[in-house]
Amino acid sequence: MKITRIDTHVLGTPWRDLTYVRVHTDEGLTGVGETRMLGHTAALAGYLAEAAPRHVVGHDPFDIEALVQRMKYGDYGRAGEIVMSGIACVEMACWDIMGKALGQPVWRLLGGAVRDKIKAYANGWYTVERTPDEFAAAAHKVVDRGYRALKFDPFGPGQWELDPAERVRCVDLAAAVRDAVGPDVEVLIEMHGRFAPAEAVRIAGMLTDAGVDPSWIEEPVPPANLKALTRVAQTGIPVATGERIHDRVEFRELFDLGVVDVIQPDIGHIGGIAETRKLAATAETHYTLIAPHNVGGAVLTAANLHLAATSPNFKIQEHFNDFADEHVKAAAPGCPAVVDGYFDLPTAPGLGVELDLDFIARHPSTGAFFDLYKEGWEKREGSRT
Repeated sequence: MKITRIDTHVLGTPWRDLTYVRVHTDEGLTGVGETRMLGHTAALAGYLAEAAPRHVVGHDPFDIEALVQRMKYGDYGRAGEIVMSGIACVEMACWDIMGKALGQPVWRLLGGAVRDKIKAYANGWYTVERTPDEFAAAAHKVVDRGYRALKFDPFGPGQWELDPAERVRCVDLAAAVRDAVGPDVEVLIEMHGRFAPAEAVRIAGMLTDAGVDPSWIEEPVPPANLKALTRVAQTGIPVATGERIHDRVEFRELFDLGVVDVIQPDIGHIGGIAETRKLAATAETHYTLIAPHNVGGAVLTAANLHLAATSPNFKIQEHFNDFADEHVKAAAPGCPAVVDGYFDLPTAPGLGVELDLDFIARHPSTGAFFDLYKEGWEKREGSRT
């Protein structure tokens, strides 16, 4: 079997584009992959147009390891977010082809399942006014839908340090959510890499004093300087990070420093399913949990479920599309739904989803641009990364 061509399709939403890739073969099998790029969709399409004839077309889709090696190292220049995202789309499509050819879901090809259901947490549910009452009401809807975990960013557009009144306001929002959902629902606090270490530590202390009891604080400091997490790791609240690290080798420093409790690689940005599975295995040797970042649609969600099924140290799976842009699920039917807070394992061959190209064509890109630090961003778009 040989790959004959790849094509790309972009689905637009109000705040991000979803890029889908189809990999075609000379035996008629087609695989699908997906990622989302914030502000770089055209750059990703340009990279794939160059990489396809150079590294992809003419090669066996079963030879996934060789494919990733060619795409990652064959151009000599160091691979960054765009290249690793392009690799991810093609790589997961090859897993899809392999599963279809063998009549097996991808998780069986990765070594088989270690769990029969996959816990999910909701994101994208709090596109409301930043008041305790509004956040509490929105959180109630998440729990009413069966979720036992939810994540949110209570912080406004500030960076580095909040003024005292805003700091109190943010903690009050988090406390209102905890009061709304009760003690048995996991509350996950997103910080989006905003803060200086001292400010992150101060906010963590206030969250503790307010009884929020978060299961983690996510990306409390900017992601480029991993040593800056050292002070935050002493707060007693688990630290999660990793969505903006695009090479599994770069996680080594996090493990060596001992400053992270939960890693959050994004399958769509770190080179695909096998690369993420290797990283999960390394994390396991450091007694570190994995909770993959996922702001994609049904293809990317399905890929995450196959990974979660096979990873002993998997914690929980992020899911947006029960609350934000629910229509995107129609772009790739077949992904299991969240029921009582859990996904079932996919059972169909391959990833278990297929693209609806007509639906995607009816929802083109609108040029969405996400700016976390722009004043008023939370009113238009919510905290959705």
